Amino acid sequence: MTAPARDALAREALVALDDAHLWHPFTPHQVYRDEEPLMVVAGEGHYLIDADGRRYLDGVASLWCNLFGHRRPEIDRAITDQLGRIAHSTLLGHANAPAVTLAARLAALAPAGLRRVFFSDNGSTAVEVALKMALQYWQQSGAPGRTTFLTLAQAYHGDTVGAVSLGGIELFHERYRPVLFPTVQAPSPYGYRAPAGYDAQSWGEACIVELERLVRAHADTLAAVVIEPGLQGAAGMIVQPEGFVRRVREVTREVGTLLVLDEVAVGFGRSGRMFASEREGVAPDLLCLAKGLTGGYLPMAATLATERIFEAFLGEPSIGRTFFHGHTYTGNQLAAAAAHATLDIFEREQIIERLPATIRNLAAALERLRPLAAVGDIRQYGLAAGIELVADRATRAPYPAADRRGMRVCRVARRHGVLVRPLGDVLVVMPPLTITPEEIEQLIGALAAGIEEVCT
Repeated sequence: MTAPARDALAREALVALDDAHLWHPFTPHQVYRDEEPLMVVAGEGHYLIDADGRRYLDGVASLWCNLFGHRRPEIDRAITDQLGRIAHSTLLGHANAPAVTLAARLAALAPAGLRRVFFSDNGSTAVEVALKMALQYWQQSGAPGRTTFLTLAQAYHGDTVGAVSLGGIELFHERYRPVLFPTVQAPSPYGYRAPAGYDAQSWGEACIVELERLVRAHADTLAAVVIEPGLQGAAGMIVQPEGFVRRVREVTREVGTLLVLDEVAVGFGRSGRMFASEREGVAPDLLCLAKGLTGGYLPMAATLATERIFEAFLGEPSIGRTFFHGHTYTGNQLAAAAAHATLDIFEREQIIERLPATIRNLAAALERLRPLAAVGDIRQYGLAAGIELVADRATRAPYPAADRRGMRVCRVARRHGVLVRPLGDVLVVMPPLTITPEEIEQLIGALAAGIEEVCT
């Protein structure tokens, strides 16, 4: 079927083909059609356009990756220009100009010491690369017994087997336990759901104290501590207390283990800084990036490492120190061109400098949701937020999961021209970095309408 023929298909025909052939990620297909999914055919600025011509504000930035809106002329042009030269060639044992210059650019932007860049395809693979690098690093550095990873409860680091092993969300991960490796798990600083006897502040302190204890207790076998800095996104937008990441860095230095920061979701401005680790002056040993790297255009990820880690992989081929990992599209030229254009926009439009005002506008708008009876907690981290719905604010009792209140609220928001996606009964707000004050009002107004209709 030619491209024009595909574009001419009526909505009904597209829906029939969707139902007949497509298997959607993280989607309960038994109720998929009942929940009125969009059939997106175009995008313009911060809006998606469906097959019926309706427009929807992209309130989750197309799963947290679309930084500046759809059809940005600069990114479109960069990809088109690169197409005029070459679309892809292998990076295995060879190089290409866009990947080389992008690696240098990322190293210059990253926290101090992260000089080496390993490209892959998505957030899961960025994390998978980091854990394999950490494991092999210790084998080649005289400490082969360092094979354990410490993670946070309710962590999410992706969907490949290694990344799932680092995860702690039972709903996503329990089915795969037979093929996963065990980890040491520290408690998550989920202040709103703190155990009896704690408030949010004291629970946050208790969590970091326990993490420090676990790191010291497992010092001889610990390959790395792996955390999402600042915000545990898929866990329900759990915000870590100030100083949490810095203390993790301090205790890993104390015992001589590695620190891996997974900034797949919070990197590239989401935290209010280019990288979330900057907020606490932390430089990890390995940094995982994806999502916003190409402005939401093409799949690309990067794992950044220190020179110390890289040097442990040097040696004659016969020694076998090579990092035997790679992907067909590693360092893809089209994706690298999109990434360069994305970084150009950061510089030219002073995106990071403009973010504080946008973050304040979002905070003010979110406060208008707090009086609603079903809103138990609002958690904001930079230009990201989670609104937790509860059946009873006094007891913090949740709604029954089968009610799917969060999804129902999002369906009402869609009627008001806003696309958002929940995590259970946590409504996720993760808009493009360039969202306007008027669009913030539209986004929060649509959520308010949904909460009032579904939860009253």
